[in-house]
Amino acid sequence: MSEAEVLAAVPKGLLIGGEWRPAASGARLAVEDPATGETLCEVADGSADDAAAALAAAAAAQVAWAVHPPRERGEILRRAFELIAARTDDLALLMTLEMGKSLAESRAEITYANEFLRWFSEEAVRLDGRYATSPNGANRLITMRQAVGPCLLITPWNFPLAMGARKVGPAVAAGCTMVVKPAQQTPLSMLAFAAIMTEAGLPPGVLNILTTSQAGKVTDPLFDDPRLRKVSFTGSTEIGRRIAARAMDRVLRVSMELGGNAPFLVFEDADLDAAVEGAMLAKLRNVGEACTAANRFHVAAPLADEFASRLAERMKALRLGRGTEPDTDLGPLIDQTQREKVHELVADAVGRGAKTLTGGGPLDGPGYFYRPTVLTDVPSDSRLLSEEVFGPVAPIVSFDSEDEAVEAANKTEYGLVAYLFTRDLARALRVSERLETGMVGLNQGLVSNAAAPFGGIKQSGFGREGGYEGINEYLSTKYVALPS
Repeated sequence: MSEAEVLAAVPKGLLIGGEWRPAASGARLAVEDPATGETLCEVADGSADDAAAALAAAAAAQVAWAVHPPRERGEILRRAFELIAARTDDLALLMTLEMGKSLAESRAEITYANEFLRWFSEEAVRLDGRYATSPNGANRLITMRQAVGPCLLITPWNFPLAMGARKVGPAVAAGCTMVVKPAQQTPLSMLAFAAIMTEAGLPPGVLNILTTSQAGKVTDPLFDDPRLRKVSFTGSTEIGRRIAARAMDRVLRVSMELGGNAPFLVFEDADLDAAVEGAMLAKLRNVGEACTAANRFHVAAPLADEFASRLAERMKALRLGRGTEPDTDLGPLIDQTQREKVHELVADAVGRGAKTLTGGGPLDGPGYFYRPTVLTDVPSDSRLLSEEVFGPVAPIVSFDSEDEAVEAANKTEYGLVAYLFTRDLARALRVSERLETGMVGLNQGLVSNAAAPFGGIKQSGFGREGGYEGINEYLSTKYVALPS
């Protein structure tokens, strides 16, 4: 389909109780093309009343959905998987229009998102419990796992379909109903996804979509509603802290996938070609707008200059442009606010003495483009080394020993992912054990996999998404004691 046809095909209302409806107030929210700054279309701008209606619909559907045959819950996910696979090109174009990434990256995200539907379609029929005899022989112990109940799922703008599928997939498989609030910058992919889930046979009220420009104001009252049982949030640590604190007012089940400050370690025995290739992937996936993006490059001193030179050469050759153009390597950042933050961090490092090998500033013209940037001799007090940059910027610092590298890598409040390049197996295992992160990419720049548990420690959150661990976030364990 053409751009106009893809946009026209997306529902623009709120999905509540199986019906697409306008916001109660009639308000509309503009969706912007970050490559041009122009408005693509408008969608419903929901209010607190709409949020209450969405939760009411989810609560009304919960009892029947929880006892819906697991096989059929899985088949719904499988049908949705097949529908998405058949419409990958159209969904990728839609994603590129609202988020800016290249069509190739959008297609890759569609494939990644879809793997969560396939994975959890297979997990729906594997919700087991156990039977045992108590140690004293006086009782029989039965445990069962049951759906948590209605969930509030809050997704970010950077991976508008994958982050939704990673939450909706296990919730559907477990038997939970949902209210999903996508980011206001990128609601279209989630609206299209909801339409596909409905087409796949998901009953009314199981999945409800709430688009809004006032996230906190609109969702806050839901935390006081006793029908809400869980909240899952992907986004910044700052907002995640507030949501987690609010959730504790009613001791809700909480899953938090928050910010990152990923170190990228290159030891002196590393395959330099592989390290540079891994750096390109870990740094520039999604234009660097990813919580898993490599944020700090710690390179063994003997390799630091050559690594920096090679990386700068590769990044300088990248072509920036609208993601719909076939020869585009990198699209724009999501908005002007994000571009200003990236440049503020770069300017801070340069002002403290860092050297710019390539890039260093925004691209002139329409859209929110930022030049791929490599900085060396980055002072230890630069904000780039402690704050998440969320852009195509690679600050490089050198180290002289393994202990120094690990200490530098762990010197952050975050603990989502780290990347490690070495050909020494003993060192690979030793350093992986010492890194304070929930995930490690060993000799590769990509860790995301639907079959693996995604998540972090420290200020990067708690809980896991993906893998067989992912469905546990939507299940409660009940123990039944039986007399012998």
